[in-house]
Amino acid sequence: MDNLAVLSLLALAPILTVGVLLVGFRWPAKWAMPVGYVVVVIIGLLVWNLSAASIVASTIQGVIIALTLLYIVFGALLLLATLSESGAVDAIRNAFTDISPDRRVQVIIIAWLFGTFIEGAAGFGTPAAVAAPLLLALGFPAMAAVMSGLIIQSTPVSFGAVGTPLIVGVQGGLQGGGPVVEFLNEQGMELTAYVTNDITFRVAVLHAAAGILIPLILCCMLTGFFGENRNFGEGLGAWKFALFAAFAMLVPYVFFGTALGPEFPSLLGGPIGLLIVVFAARRGFLLPEQRWDFGPRSDWEEEWMGNIDPDQLQPDPGHEPMGIVRAWIPYVIVALLLVLTRVVTPLQEFLTGLTIAWENILGVEGISADFAVFYLPGFMFLVAIAATYFIHRMTRREIADSWKVAGGQILGAGFALLLALPMVRVFINSGEDYNASGLASMPVTLAEGAASLAGQSWPFFSPWIGALGAFIAGSNTVSNLTFSLFQFATAANIGIVGSAAVIVAAQAVGGAAGNMITVHNVVAASATCGLLGKEGALIRKTIIPMTYYVLLIGSLTYVWIYGLGFNLGTIVLVALVGVLVALGVVGNRQAKRQRTSTPS
Repeated sequence: MDNLAVLSLLALAPILTVGVLLVGFRWPAKWAMPVGYVVVVIIGLLVWNLSAASIVASTIQGVIIALTLLYIVFGALLLLATLSESGAVDAIRNAFTDISPDRRVQVIIIAWLFGTFIEGAAGFGTPAAVAAPLLLALGFPAMAAVMSGLIIQSTPVSFGAVGTPLIVGVQGGLQGGGPVVEFLNEQGMELTAYVTNDITFRVAVLHAAAGILIPLILCCMLTGFFGENRNFGEGLGAWKFALFAAFAMLVPYVFFGTALGPEFPSLLGGPIGLLIVVFAARRGFLLPEQRWDFGPRSDWEEEWMGNIDPDQLQPDPGHEPMGIVRAWIPYVIVALLLVLTRVVTPLQEFLTGLTIAWENILGVEGISADFAVFYLPGFMFLVAIAATYFIHRMTRREIADSWKVAGGQILGAGFALLLALPMVRVFINSGEDYNASGLASMPVTLAEGAASLAGQSWPFFSPWIGALGAFIAGSNTVSNLTFSLFQFATAANIGIVGSAAVIVAAQAVGGAAGNMITVHNVVAASATCGLLGKEGALIRKTIIPMTYYVLLIGSLTYVWIYGLGFNLGTIVLVALVGVLVALGVVGNRQAKRQRTSTPS
């Protein structure tokens, strides 16, 4: 079969199946993903002519990757349970309440700023696994905590894990590509410099343009979906503080991306922004005039609730009050270990050298998997936990109780993730190396079909392919590896090879935005708050900021290349700005009416 339109629709079928079941029919991931797996296997066998060996090898690869994710998730769960038993959670909760009892302020500090730093150090979904349970411990509804952790899986992601999505993803994806080699030879430029300078700068600028509103969107979604009045306008009450926090992170973020390269924007922008904002917040600078909080827990919807009750995250009455510095030491240990193991090259090489690897699974060339036991963030969690036993002087009973709690919580996440990843790997491992049909892989076929429809308008649609790749693979890095060369070649084919860096940057930024809705990120984050089975409800929420992000990036990419005028990019940009302004005006009016109608 060589009909690109039909092949594109068939390639879309597994993704569409999962999306409809999760979001439309509200199935839990543990049931939706097996159906998607069956669909991709059938299409792979009948249309792509995949060998049975490659399908089984890809399935095994998916299971191993799922185990690495479970390792990280279990570490996050056990750290939360340990700190709950030791009394540290109560001290941390009180400290954030002392900064401000306003939940909008708390979510900006923890999710946007602390989460950015964790993303810069570790990446791969770790921020949601750290920020979401911390928000839960502060008294956030489980779904609100997970939603917040997922929304910030956007702006910091392209520079996460010390720049891995660009250094490994984009650079690896462009390596050796014919159009890329020809272009770089003409320019007299090395690929490393092209990625580090040209593409990194454009990624930072595009992310900054979209990321300015992420803290404010986070506040509005918090008040609109989880507020007592279900009023999105109440989030606007924190607009000054939200924009201040955005700029506090994004200014150093862009500076370091421009001056130092892809390793540092999130890694340094996050903590610098955190120090600035916490210092200012303690002095009341730009804090909202009216405090906002969730309504009484008795009024919370059942859908918001996980099987971890924040009220149970309290120390035994016999515990003496813990100082805030001592309470935070475990998180400081995690952060330091993540930075050291990612920045200190000899240490990084030593730890990654201890990886357990299975090369060419079942003899299938190119399908491999590994388990970096001592390099993954899960190990950093375990080291911090072991240190916590001594620093917080925990008893044997408290330690045993923490393991019992975390062990029970990980079981549900294990089932869902072990079913989700095999479908993803079969989908990705469907290219010419693994099939007898000579077809490109399913994700590349899908992208080629989209490009054939878009033509000269491709710059507008390029970030959507990045988002699609991240949704499928659960990784900005994998999305960039899969599609960077395709994006560059498409730019060359439509005559804008000089602007290919912008197109590839849009791919990377779109791939970062796609992390907000990728299924296994949602499953993993949900597991840390006991919220498994409600993935569809979360995706229906996080797809809103993801759509904003990709629409804005698409229109900015188009305008960057073709300029302002009566064209698709300008029209969508003006329309999007108009919609955001209108929503702001309406929301502000609703919030004012709510304030005047509420008795003092």
